[in-house]
Amino acid sequence: MGETVLVTGGTGYVGGWAIVALLERGYDVRTTVRSLEKADAVRAAVGASERLEFAAADLTKDAGWDDAMLGVDYVLHVASPLGDETSTDADALIIPARDGALRVLKAATRAGVKRVVMTSAANAASPTSYKEDSVTDETLWTVDDPSLPAYRRSKTLAEKAAWDFMAGYDGPTELTTVLPGAVFGPILTANNVGTTQIIQRMLTGKMPGTPKIGLEVVDVRDLVDLHIRAMVSPEAGGQRFLGTGEFAWMRDIATALKTKLGDQAKSVSTRQLPNFVVRLASISDPALKAITISLGRRSRHSTAKAERVLGWTARPAAQTVVECAESLIAHGVVKS
Repeated sequence: MGETVLVTGGTGYVGGWAIVALLERGYDVRTTVRSLEKADAVRAAVGASERLEFAAADLTKDAGWDDAMLGVDYVLHVASPLGDETSTDADALIIPARDGALRVLKAATRAGVKRVVMTSAANAASPTSYKEDSVTDETLWTVDDPSLPAYRRSKTLAEKAAWDFMAGYDGPTELTTVLPGAVFGPILTANNVGTTQIIQRMLTGKMPGTPKIGLEVVDVRDLVDLHIRAMVSPEAGGQRFLGTGEFAWMRDIATALKTKLGDQAKSVSTRQLPNFVVRLASISDPALKAITISLGRRSRHSTAKAERVLGWTARPAAQTVVECAESLIAHGVVKS
């Protein structure tokens, strides 16, 4: 094939699976790590390959990005800068996400890569208010508001900054964005469980009940497939694509685990927590505070565009969460 794809954040959950999928499809892959000392850990997770190489680059710094782009045909910008999601300072998340996206785009356009596919979030295409249930698509942009959770604001503002930059750019590089929901699925290594921590907490009994929160579950393997389809499809340039997967209440997820895993899910609770209990607990738990605004809301996104333009489909939510749990058990993250 002879084409090279740069994957940002090879140590990340999505980044690792992107490397695996690209190598399987015959691409040469370069991935960025903040330190080349992390290269061995990535190789151990994704499998050693002569078609995998590494570049040292940090999303919070300018150094290294031009070198990382040399000879690259495509970029999958799936990495997110580390930030404190519980910080009262929203800029602790917003600034690194926005500036990191711009560093990648500026280096990519200087290098003349064909296309950058950037991971945003479905929350960047959601109504600002959660007062009513809704089904939205890529034409909607979240209106930024200081009352919104910092993570949601960071994804919205980073994607907006990326499109604003491209609007003033006149050259061959194209931008496409992918907006996923809740990313679960198998892990590659016990050292990086990524967003599967929710399933881990359920399996270990650290969740005494399930809040009435709805998640649009997308398998990490399907999400990576969507990125690659968006990377190569002629029709995908300059487009946003939602990749949210099937809607499921957290109680549905807990029930699927208990039904399919039997004794291995004996610590999983299917008890529904009343909304007022979650709100009370959020007073002392910053991690809960961010989800209270969506309690009981069935807000969904349409993936019709990705299905129509890219031929993409996502596997059922129950299959994804069960295979996620089986992987956590197999890697020893959760003791069976």
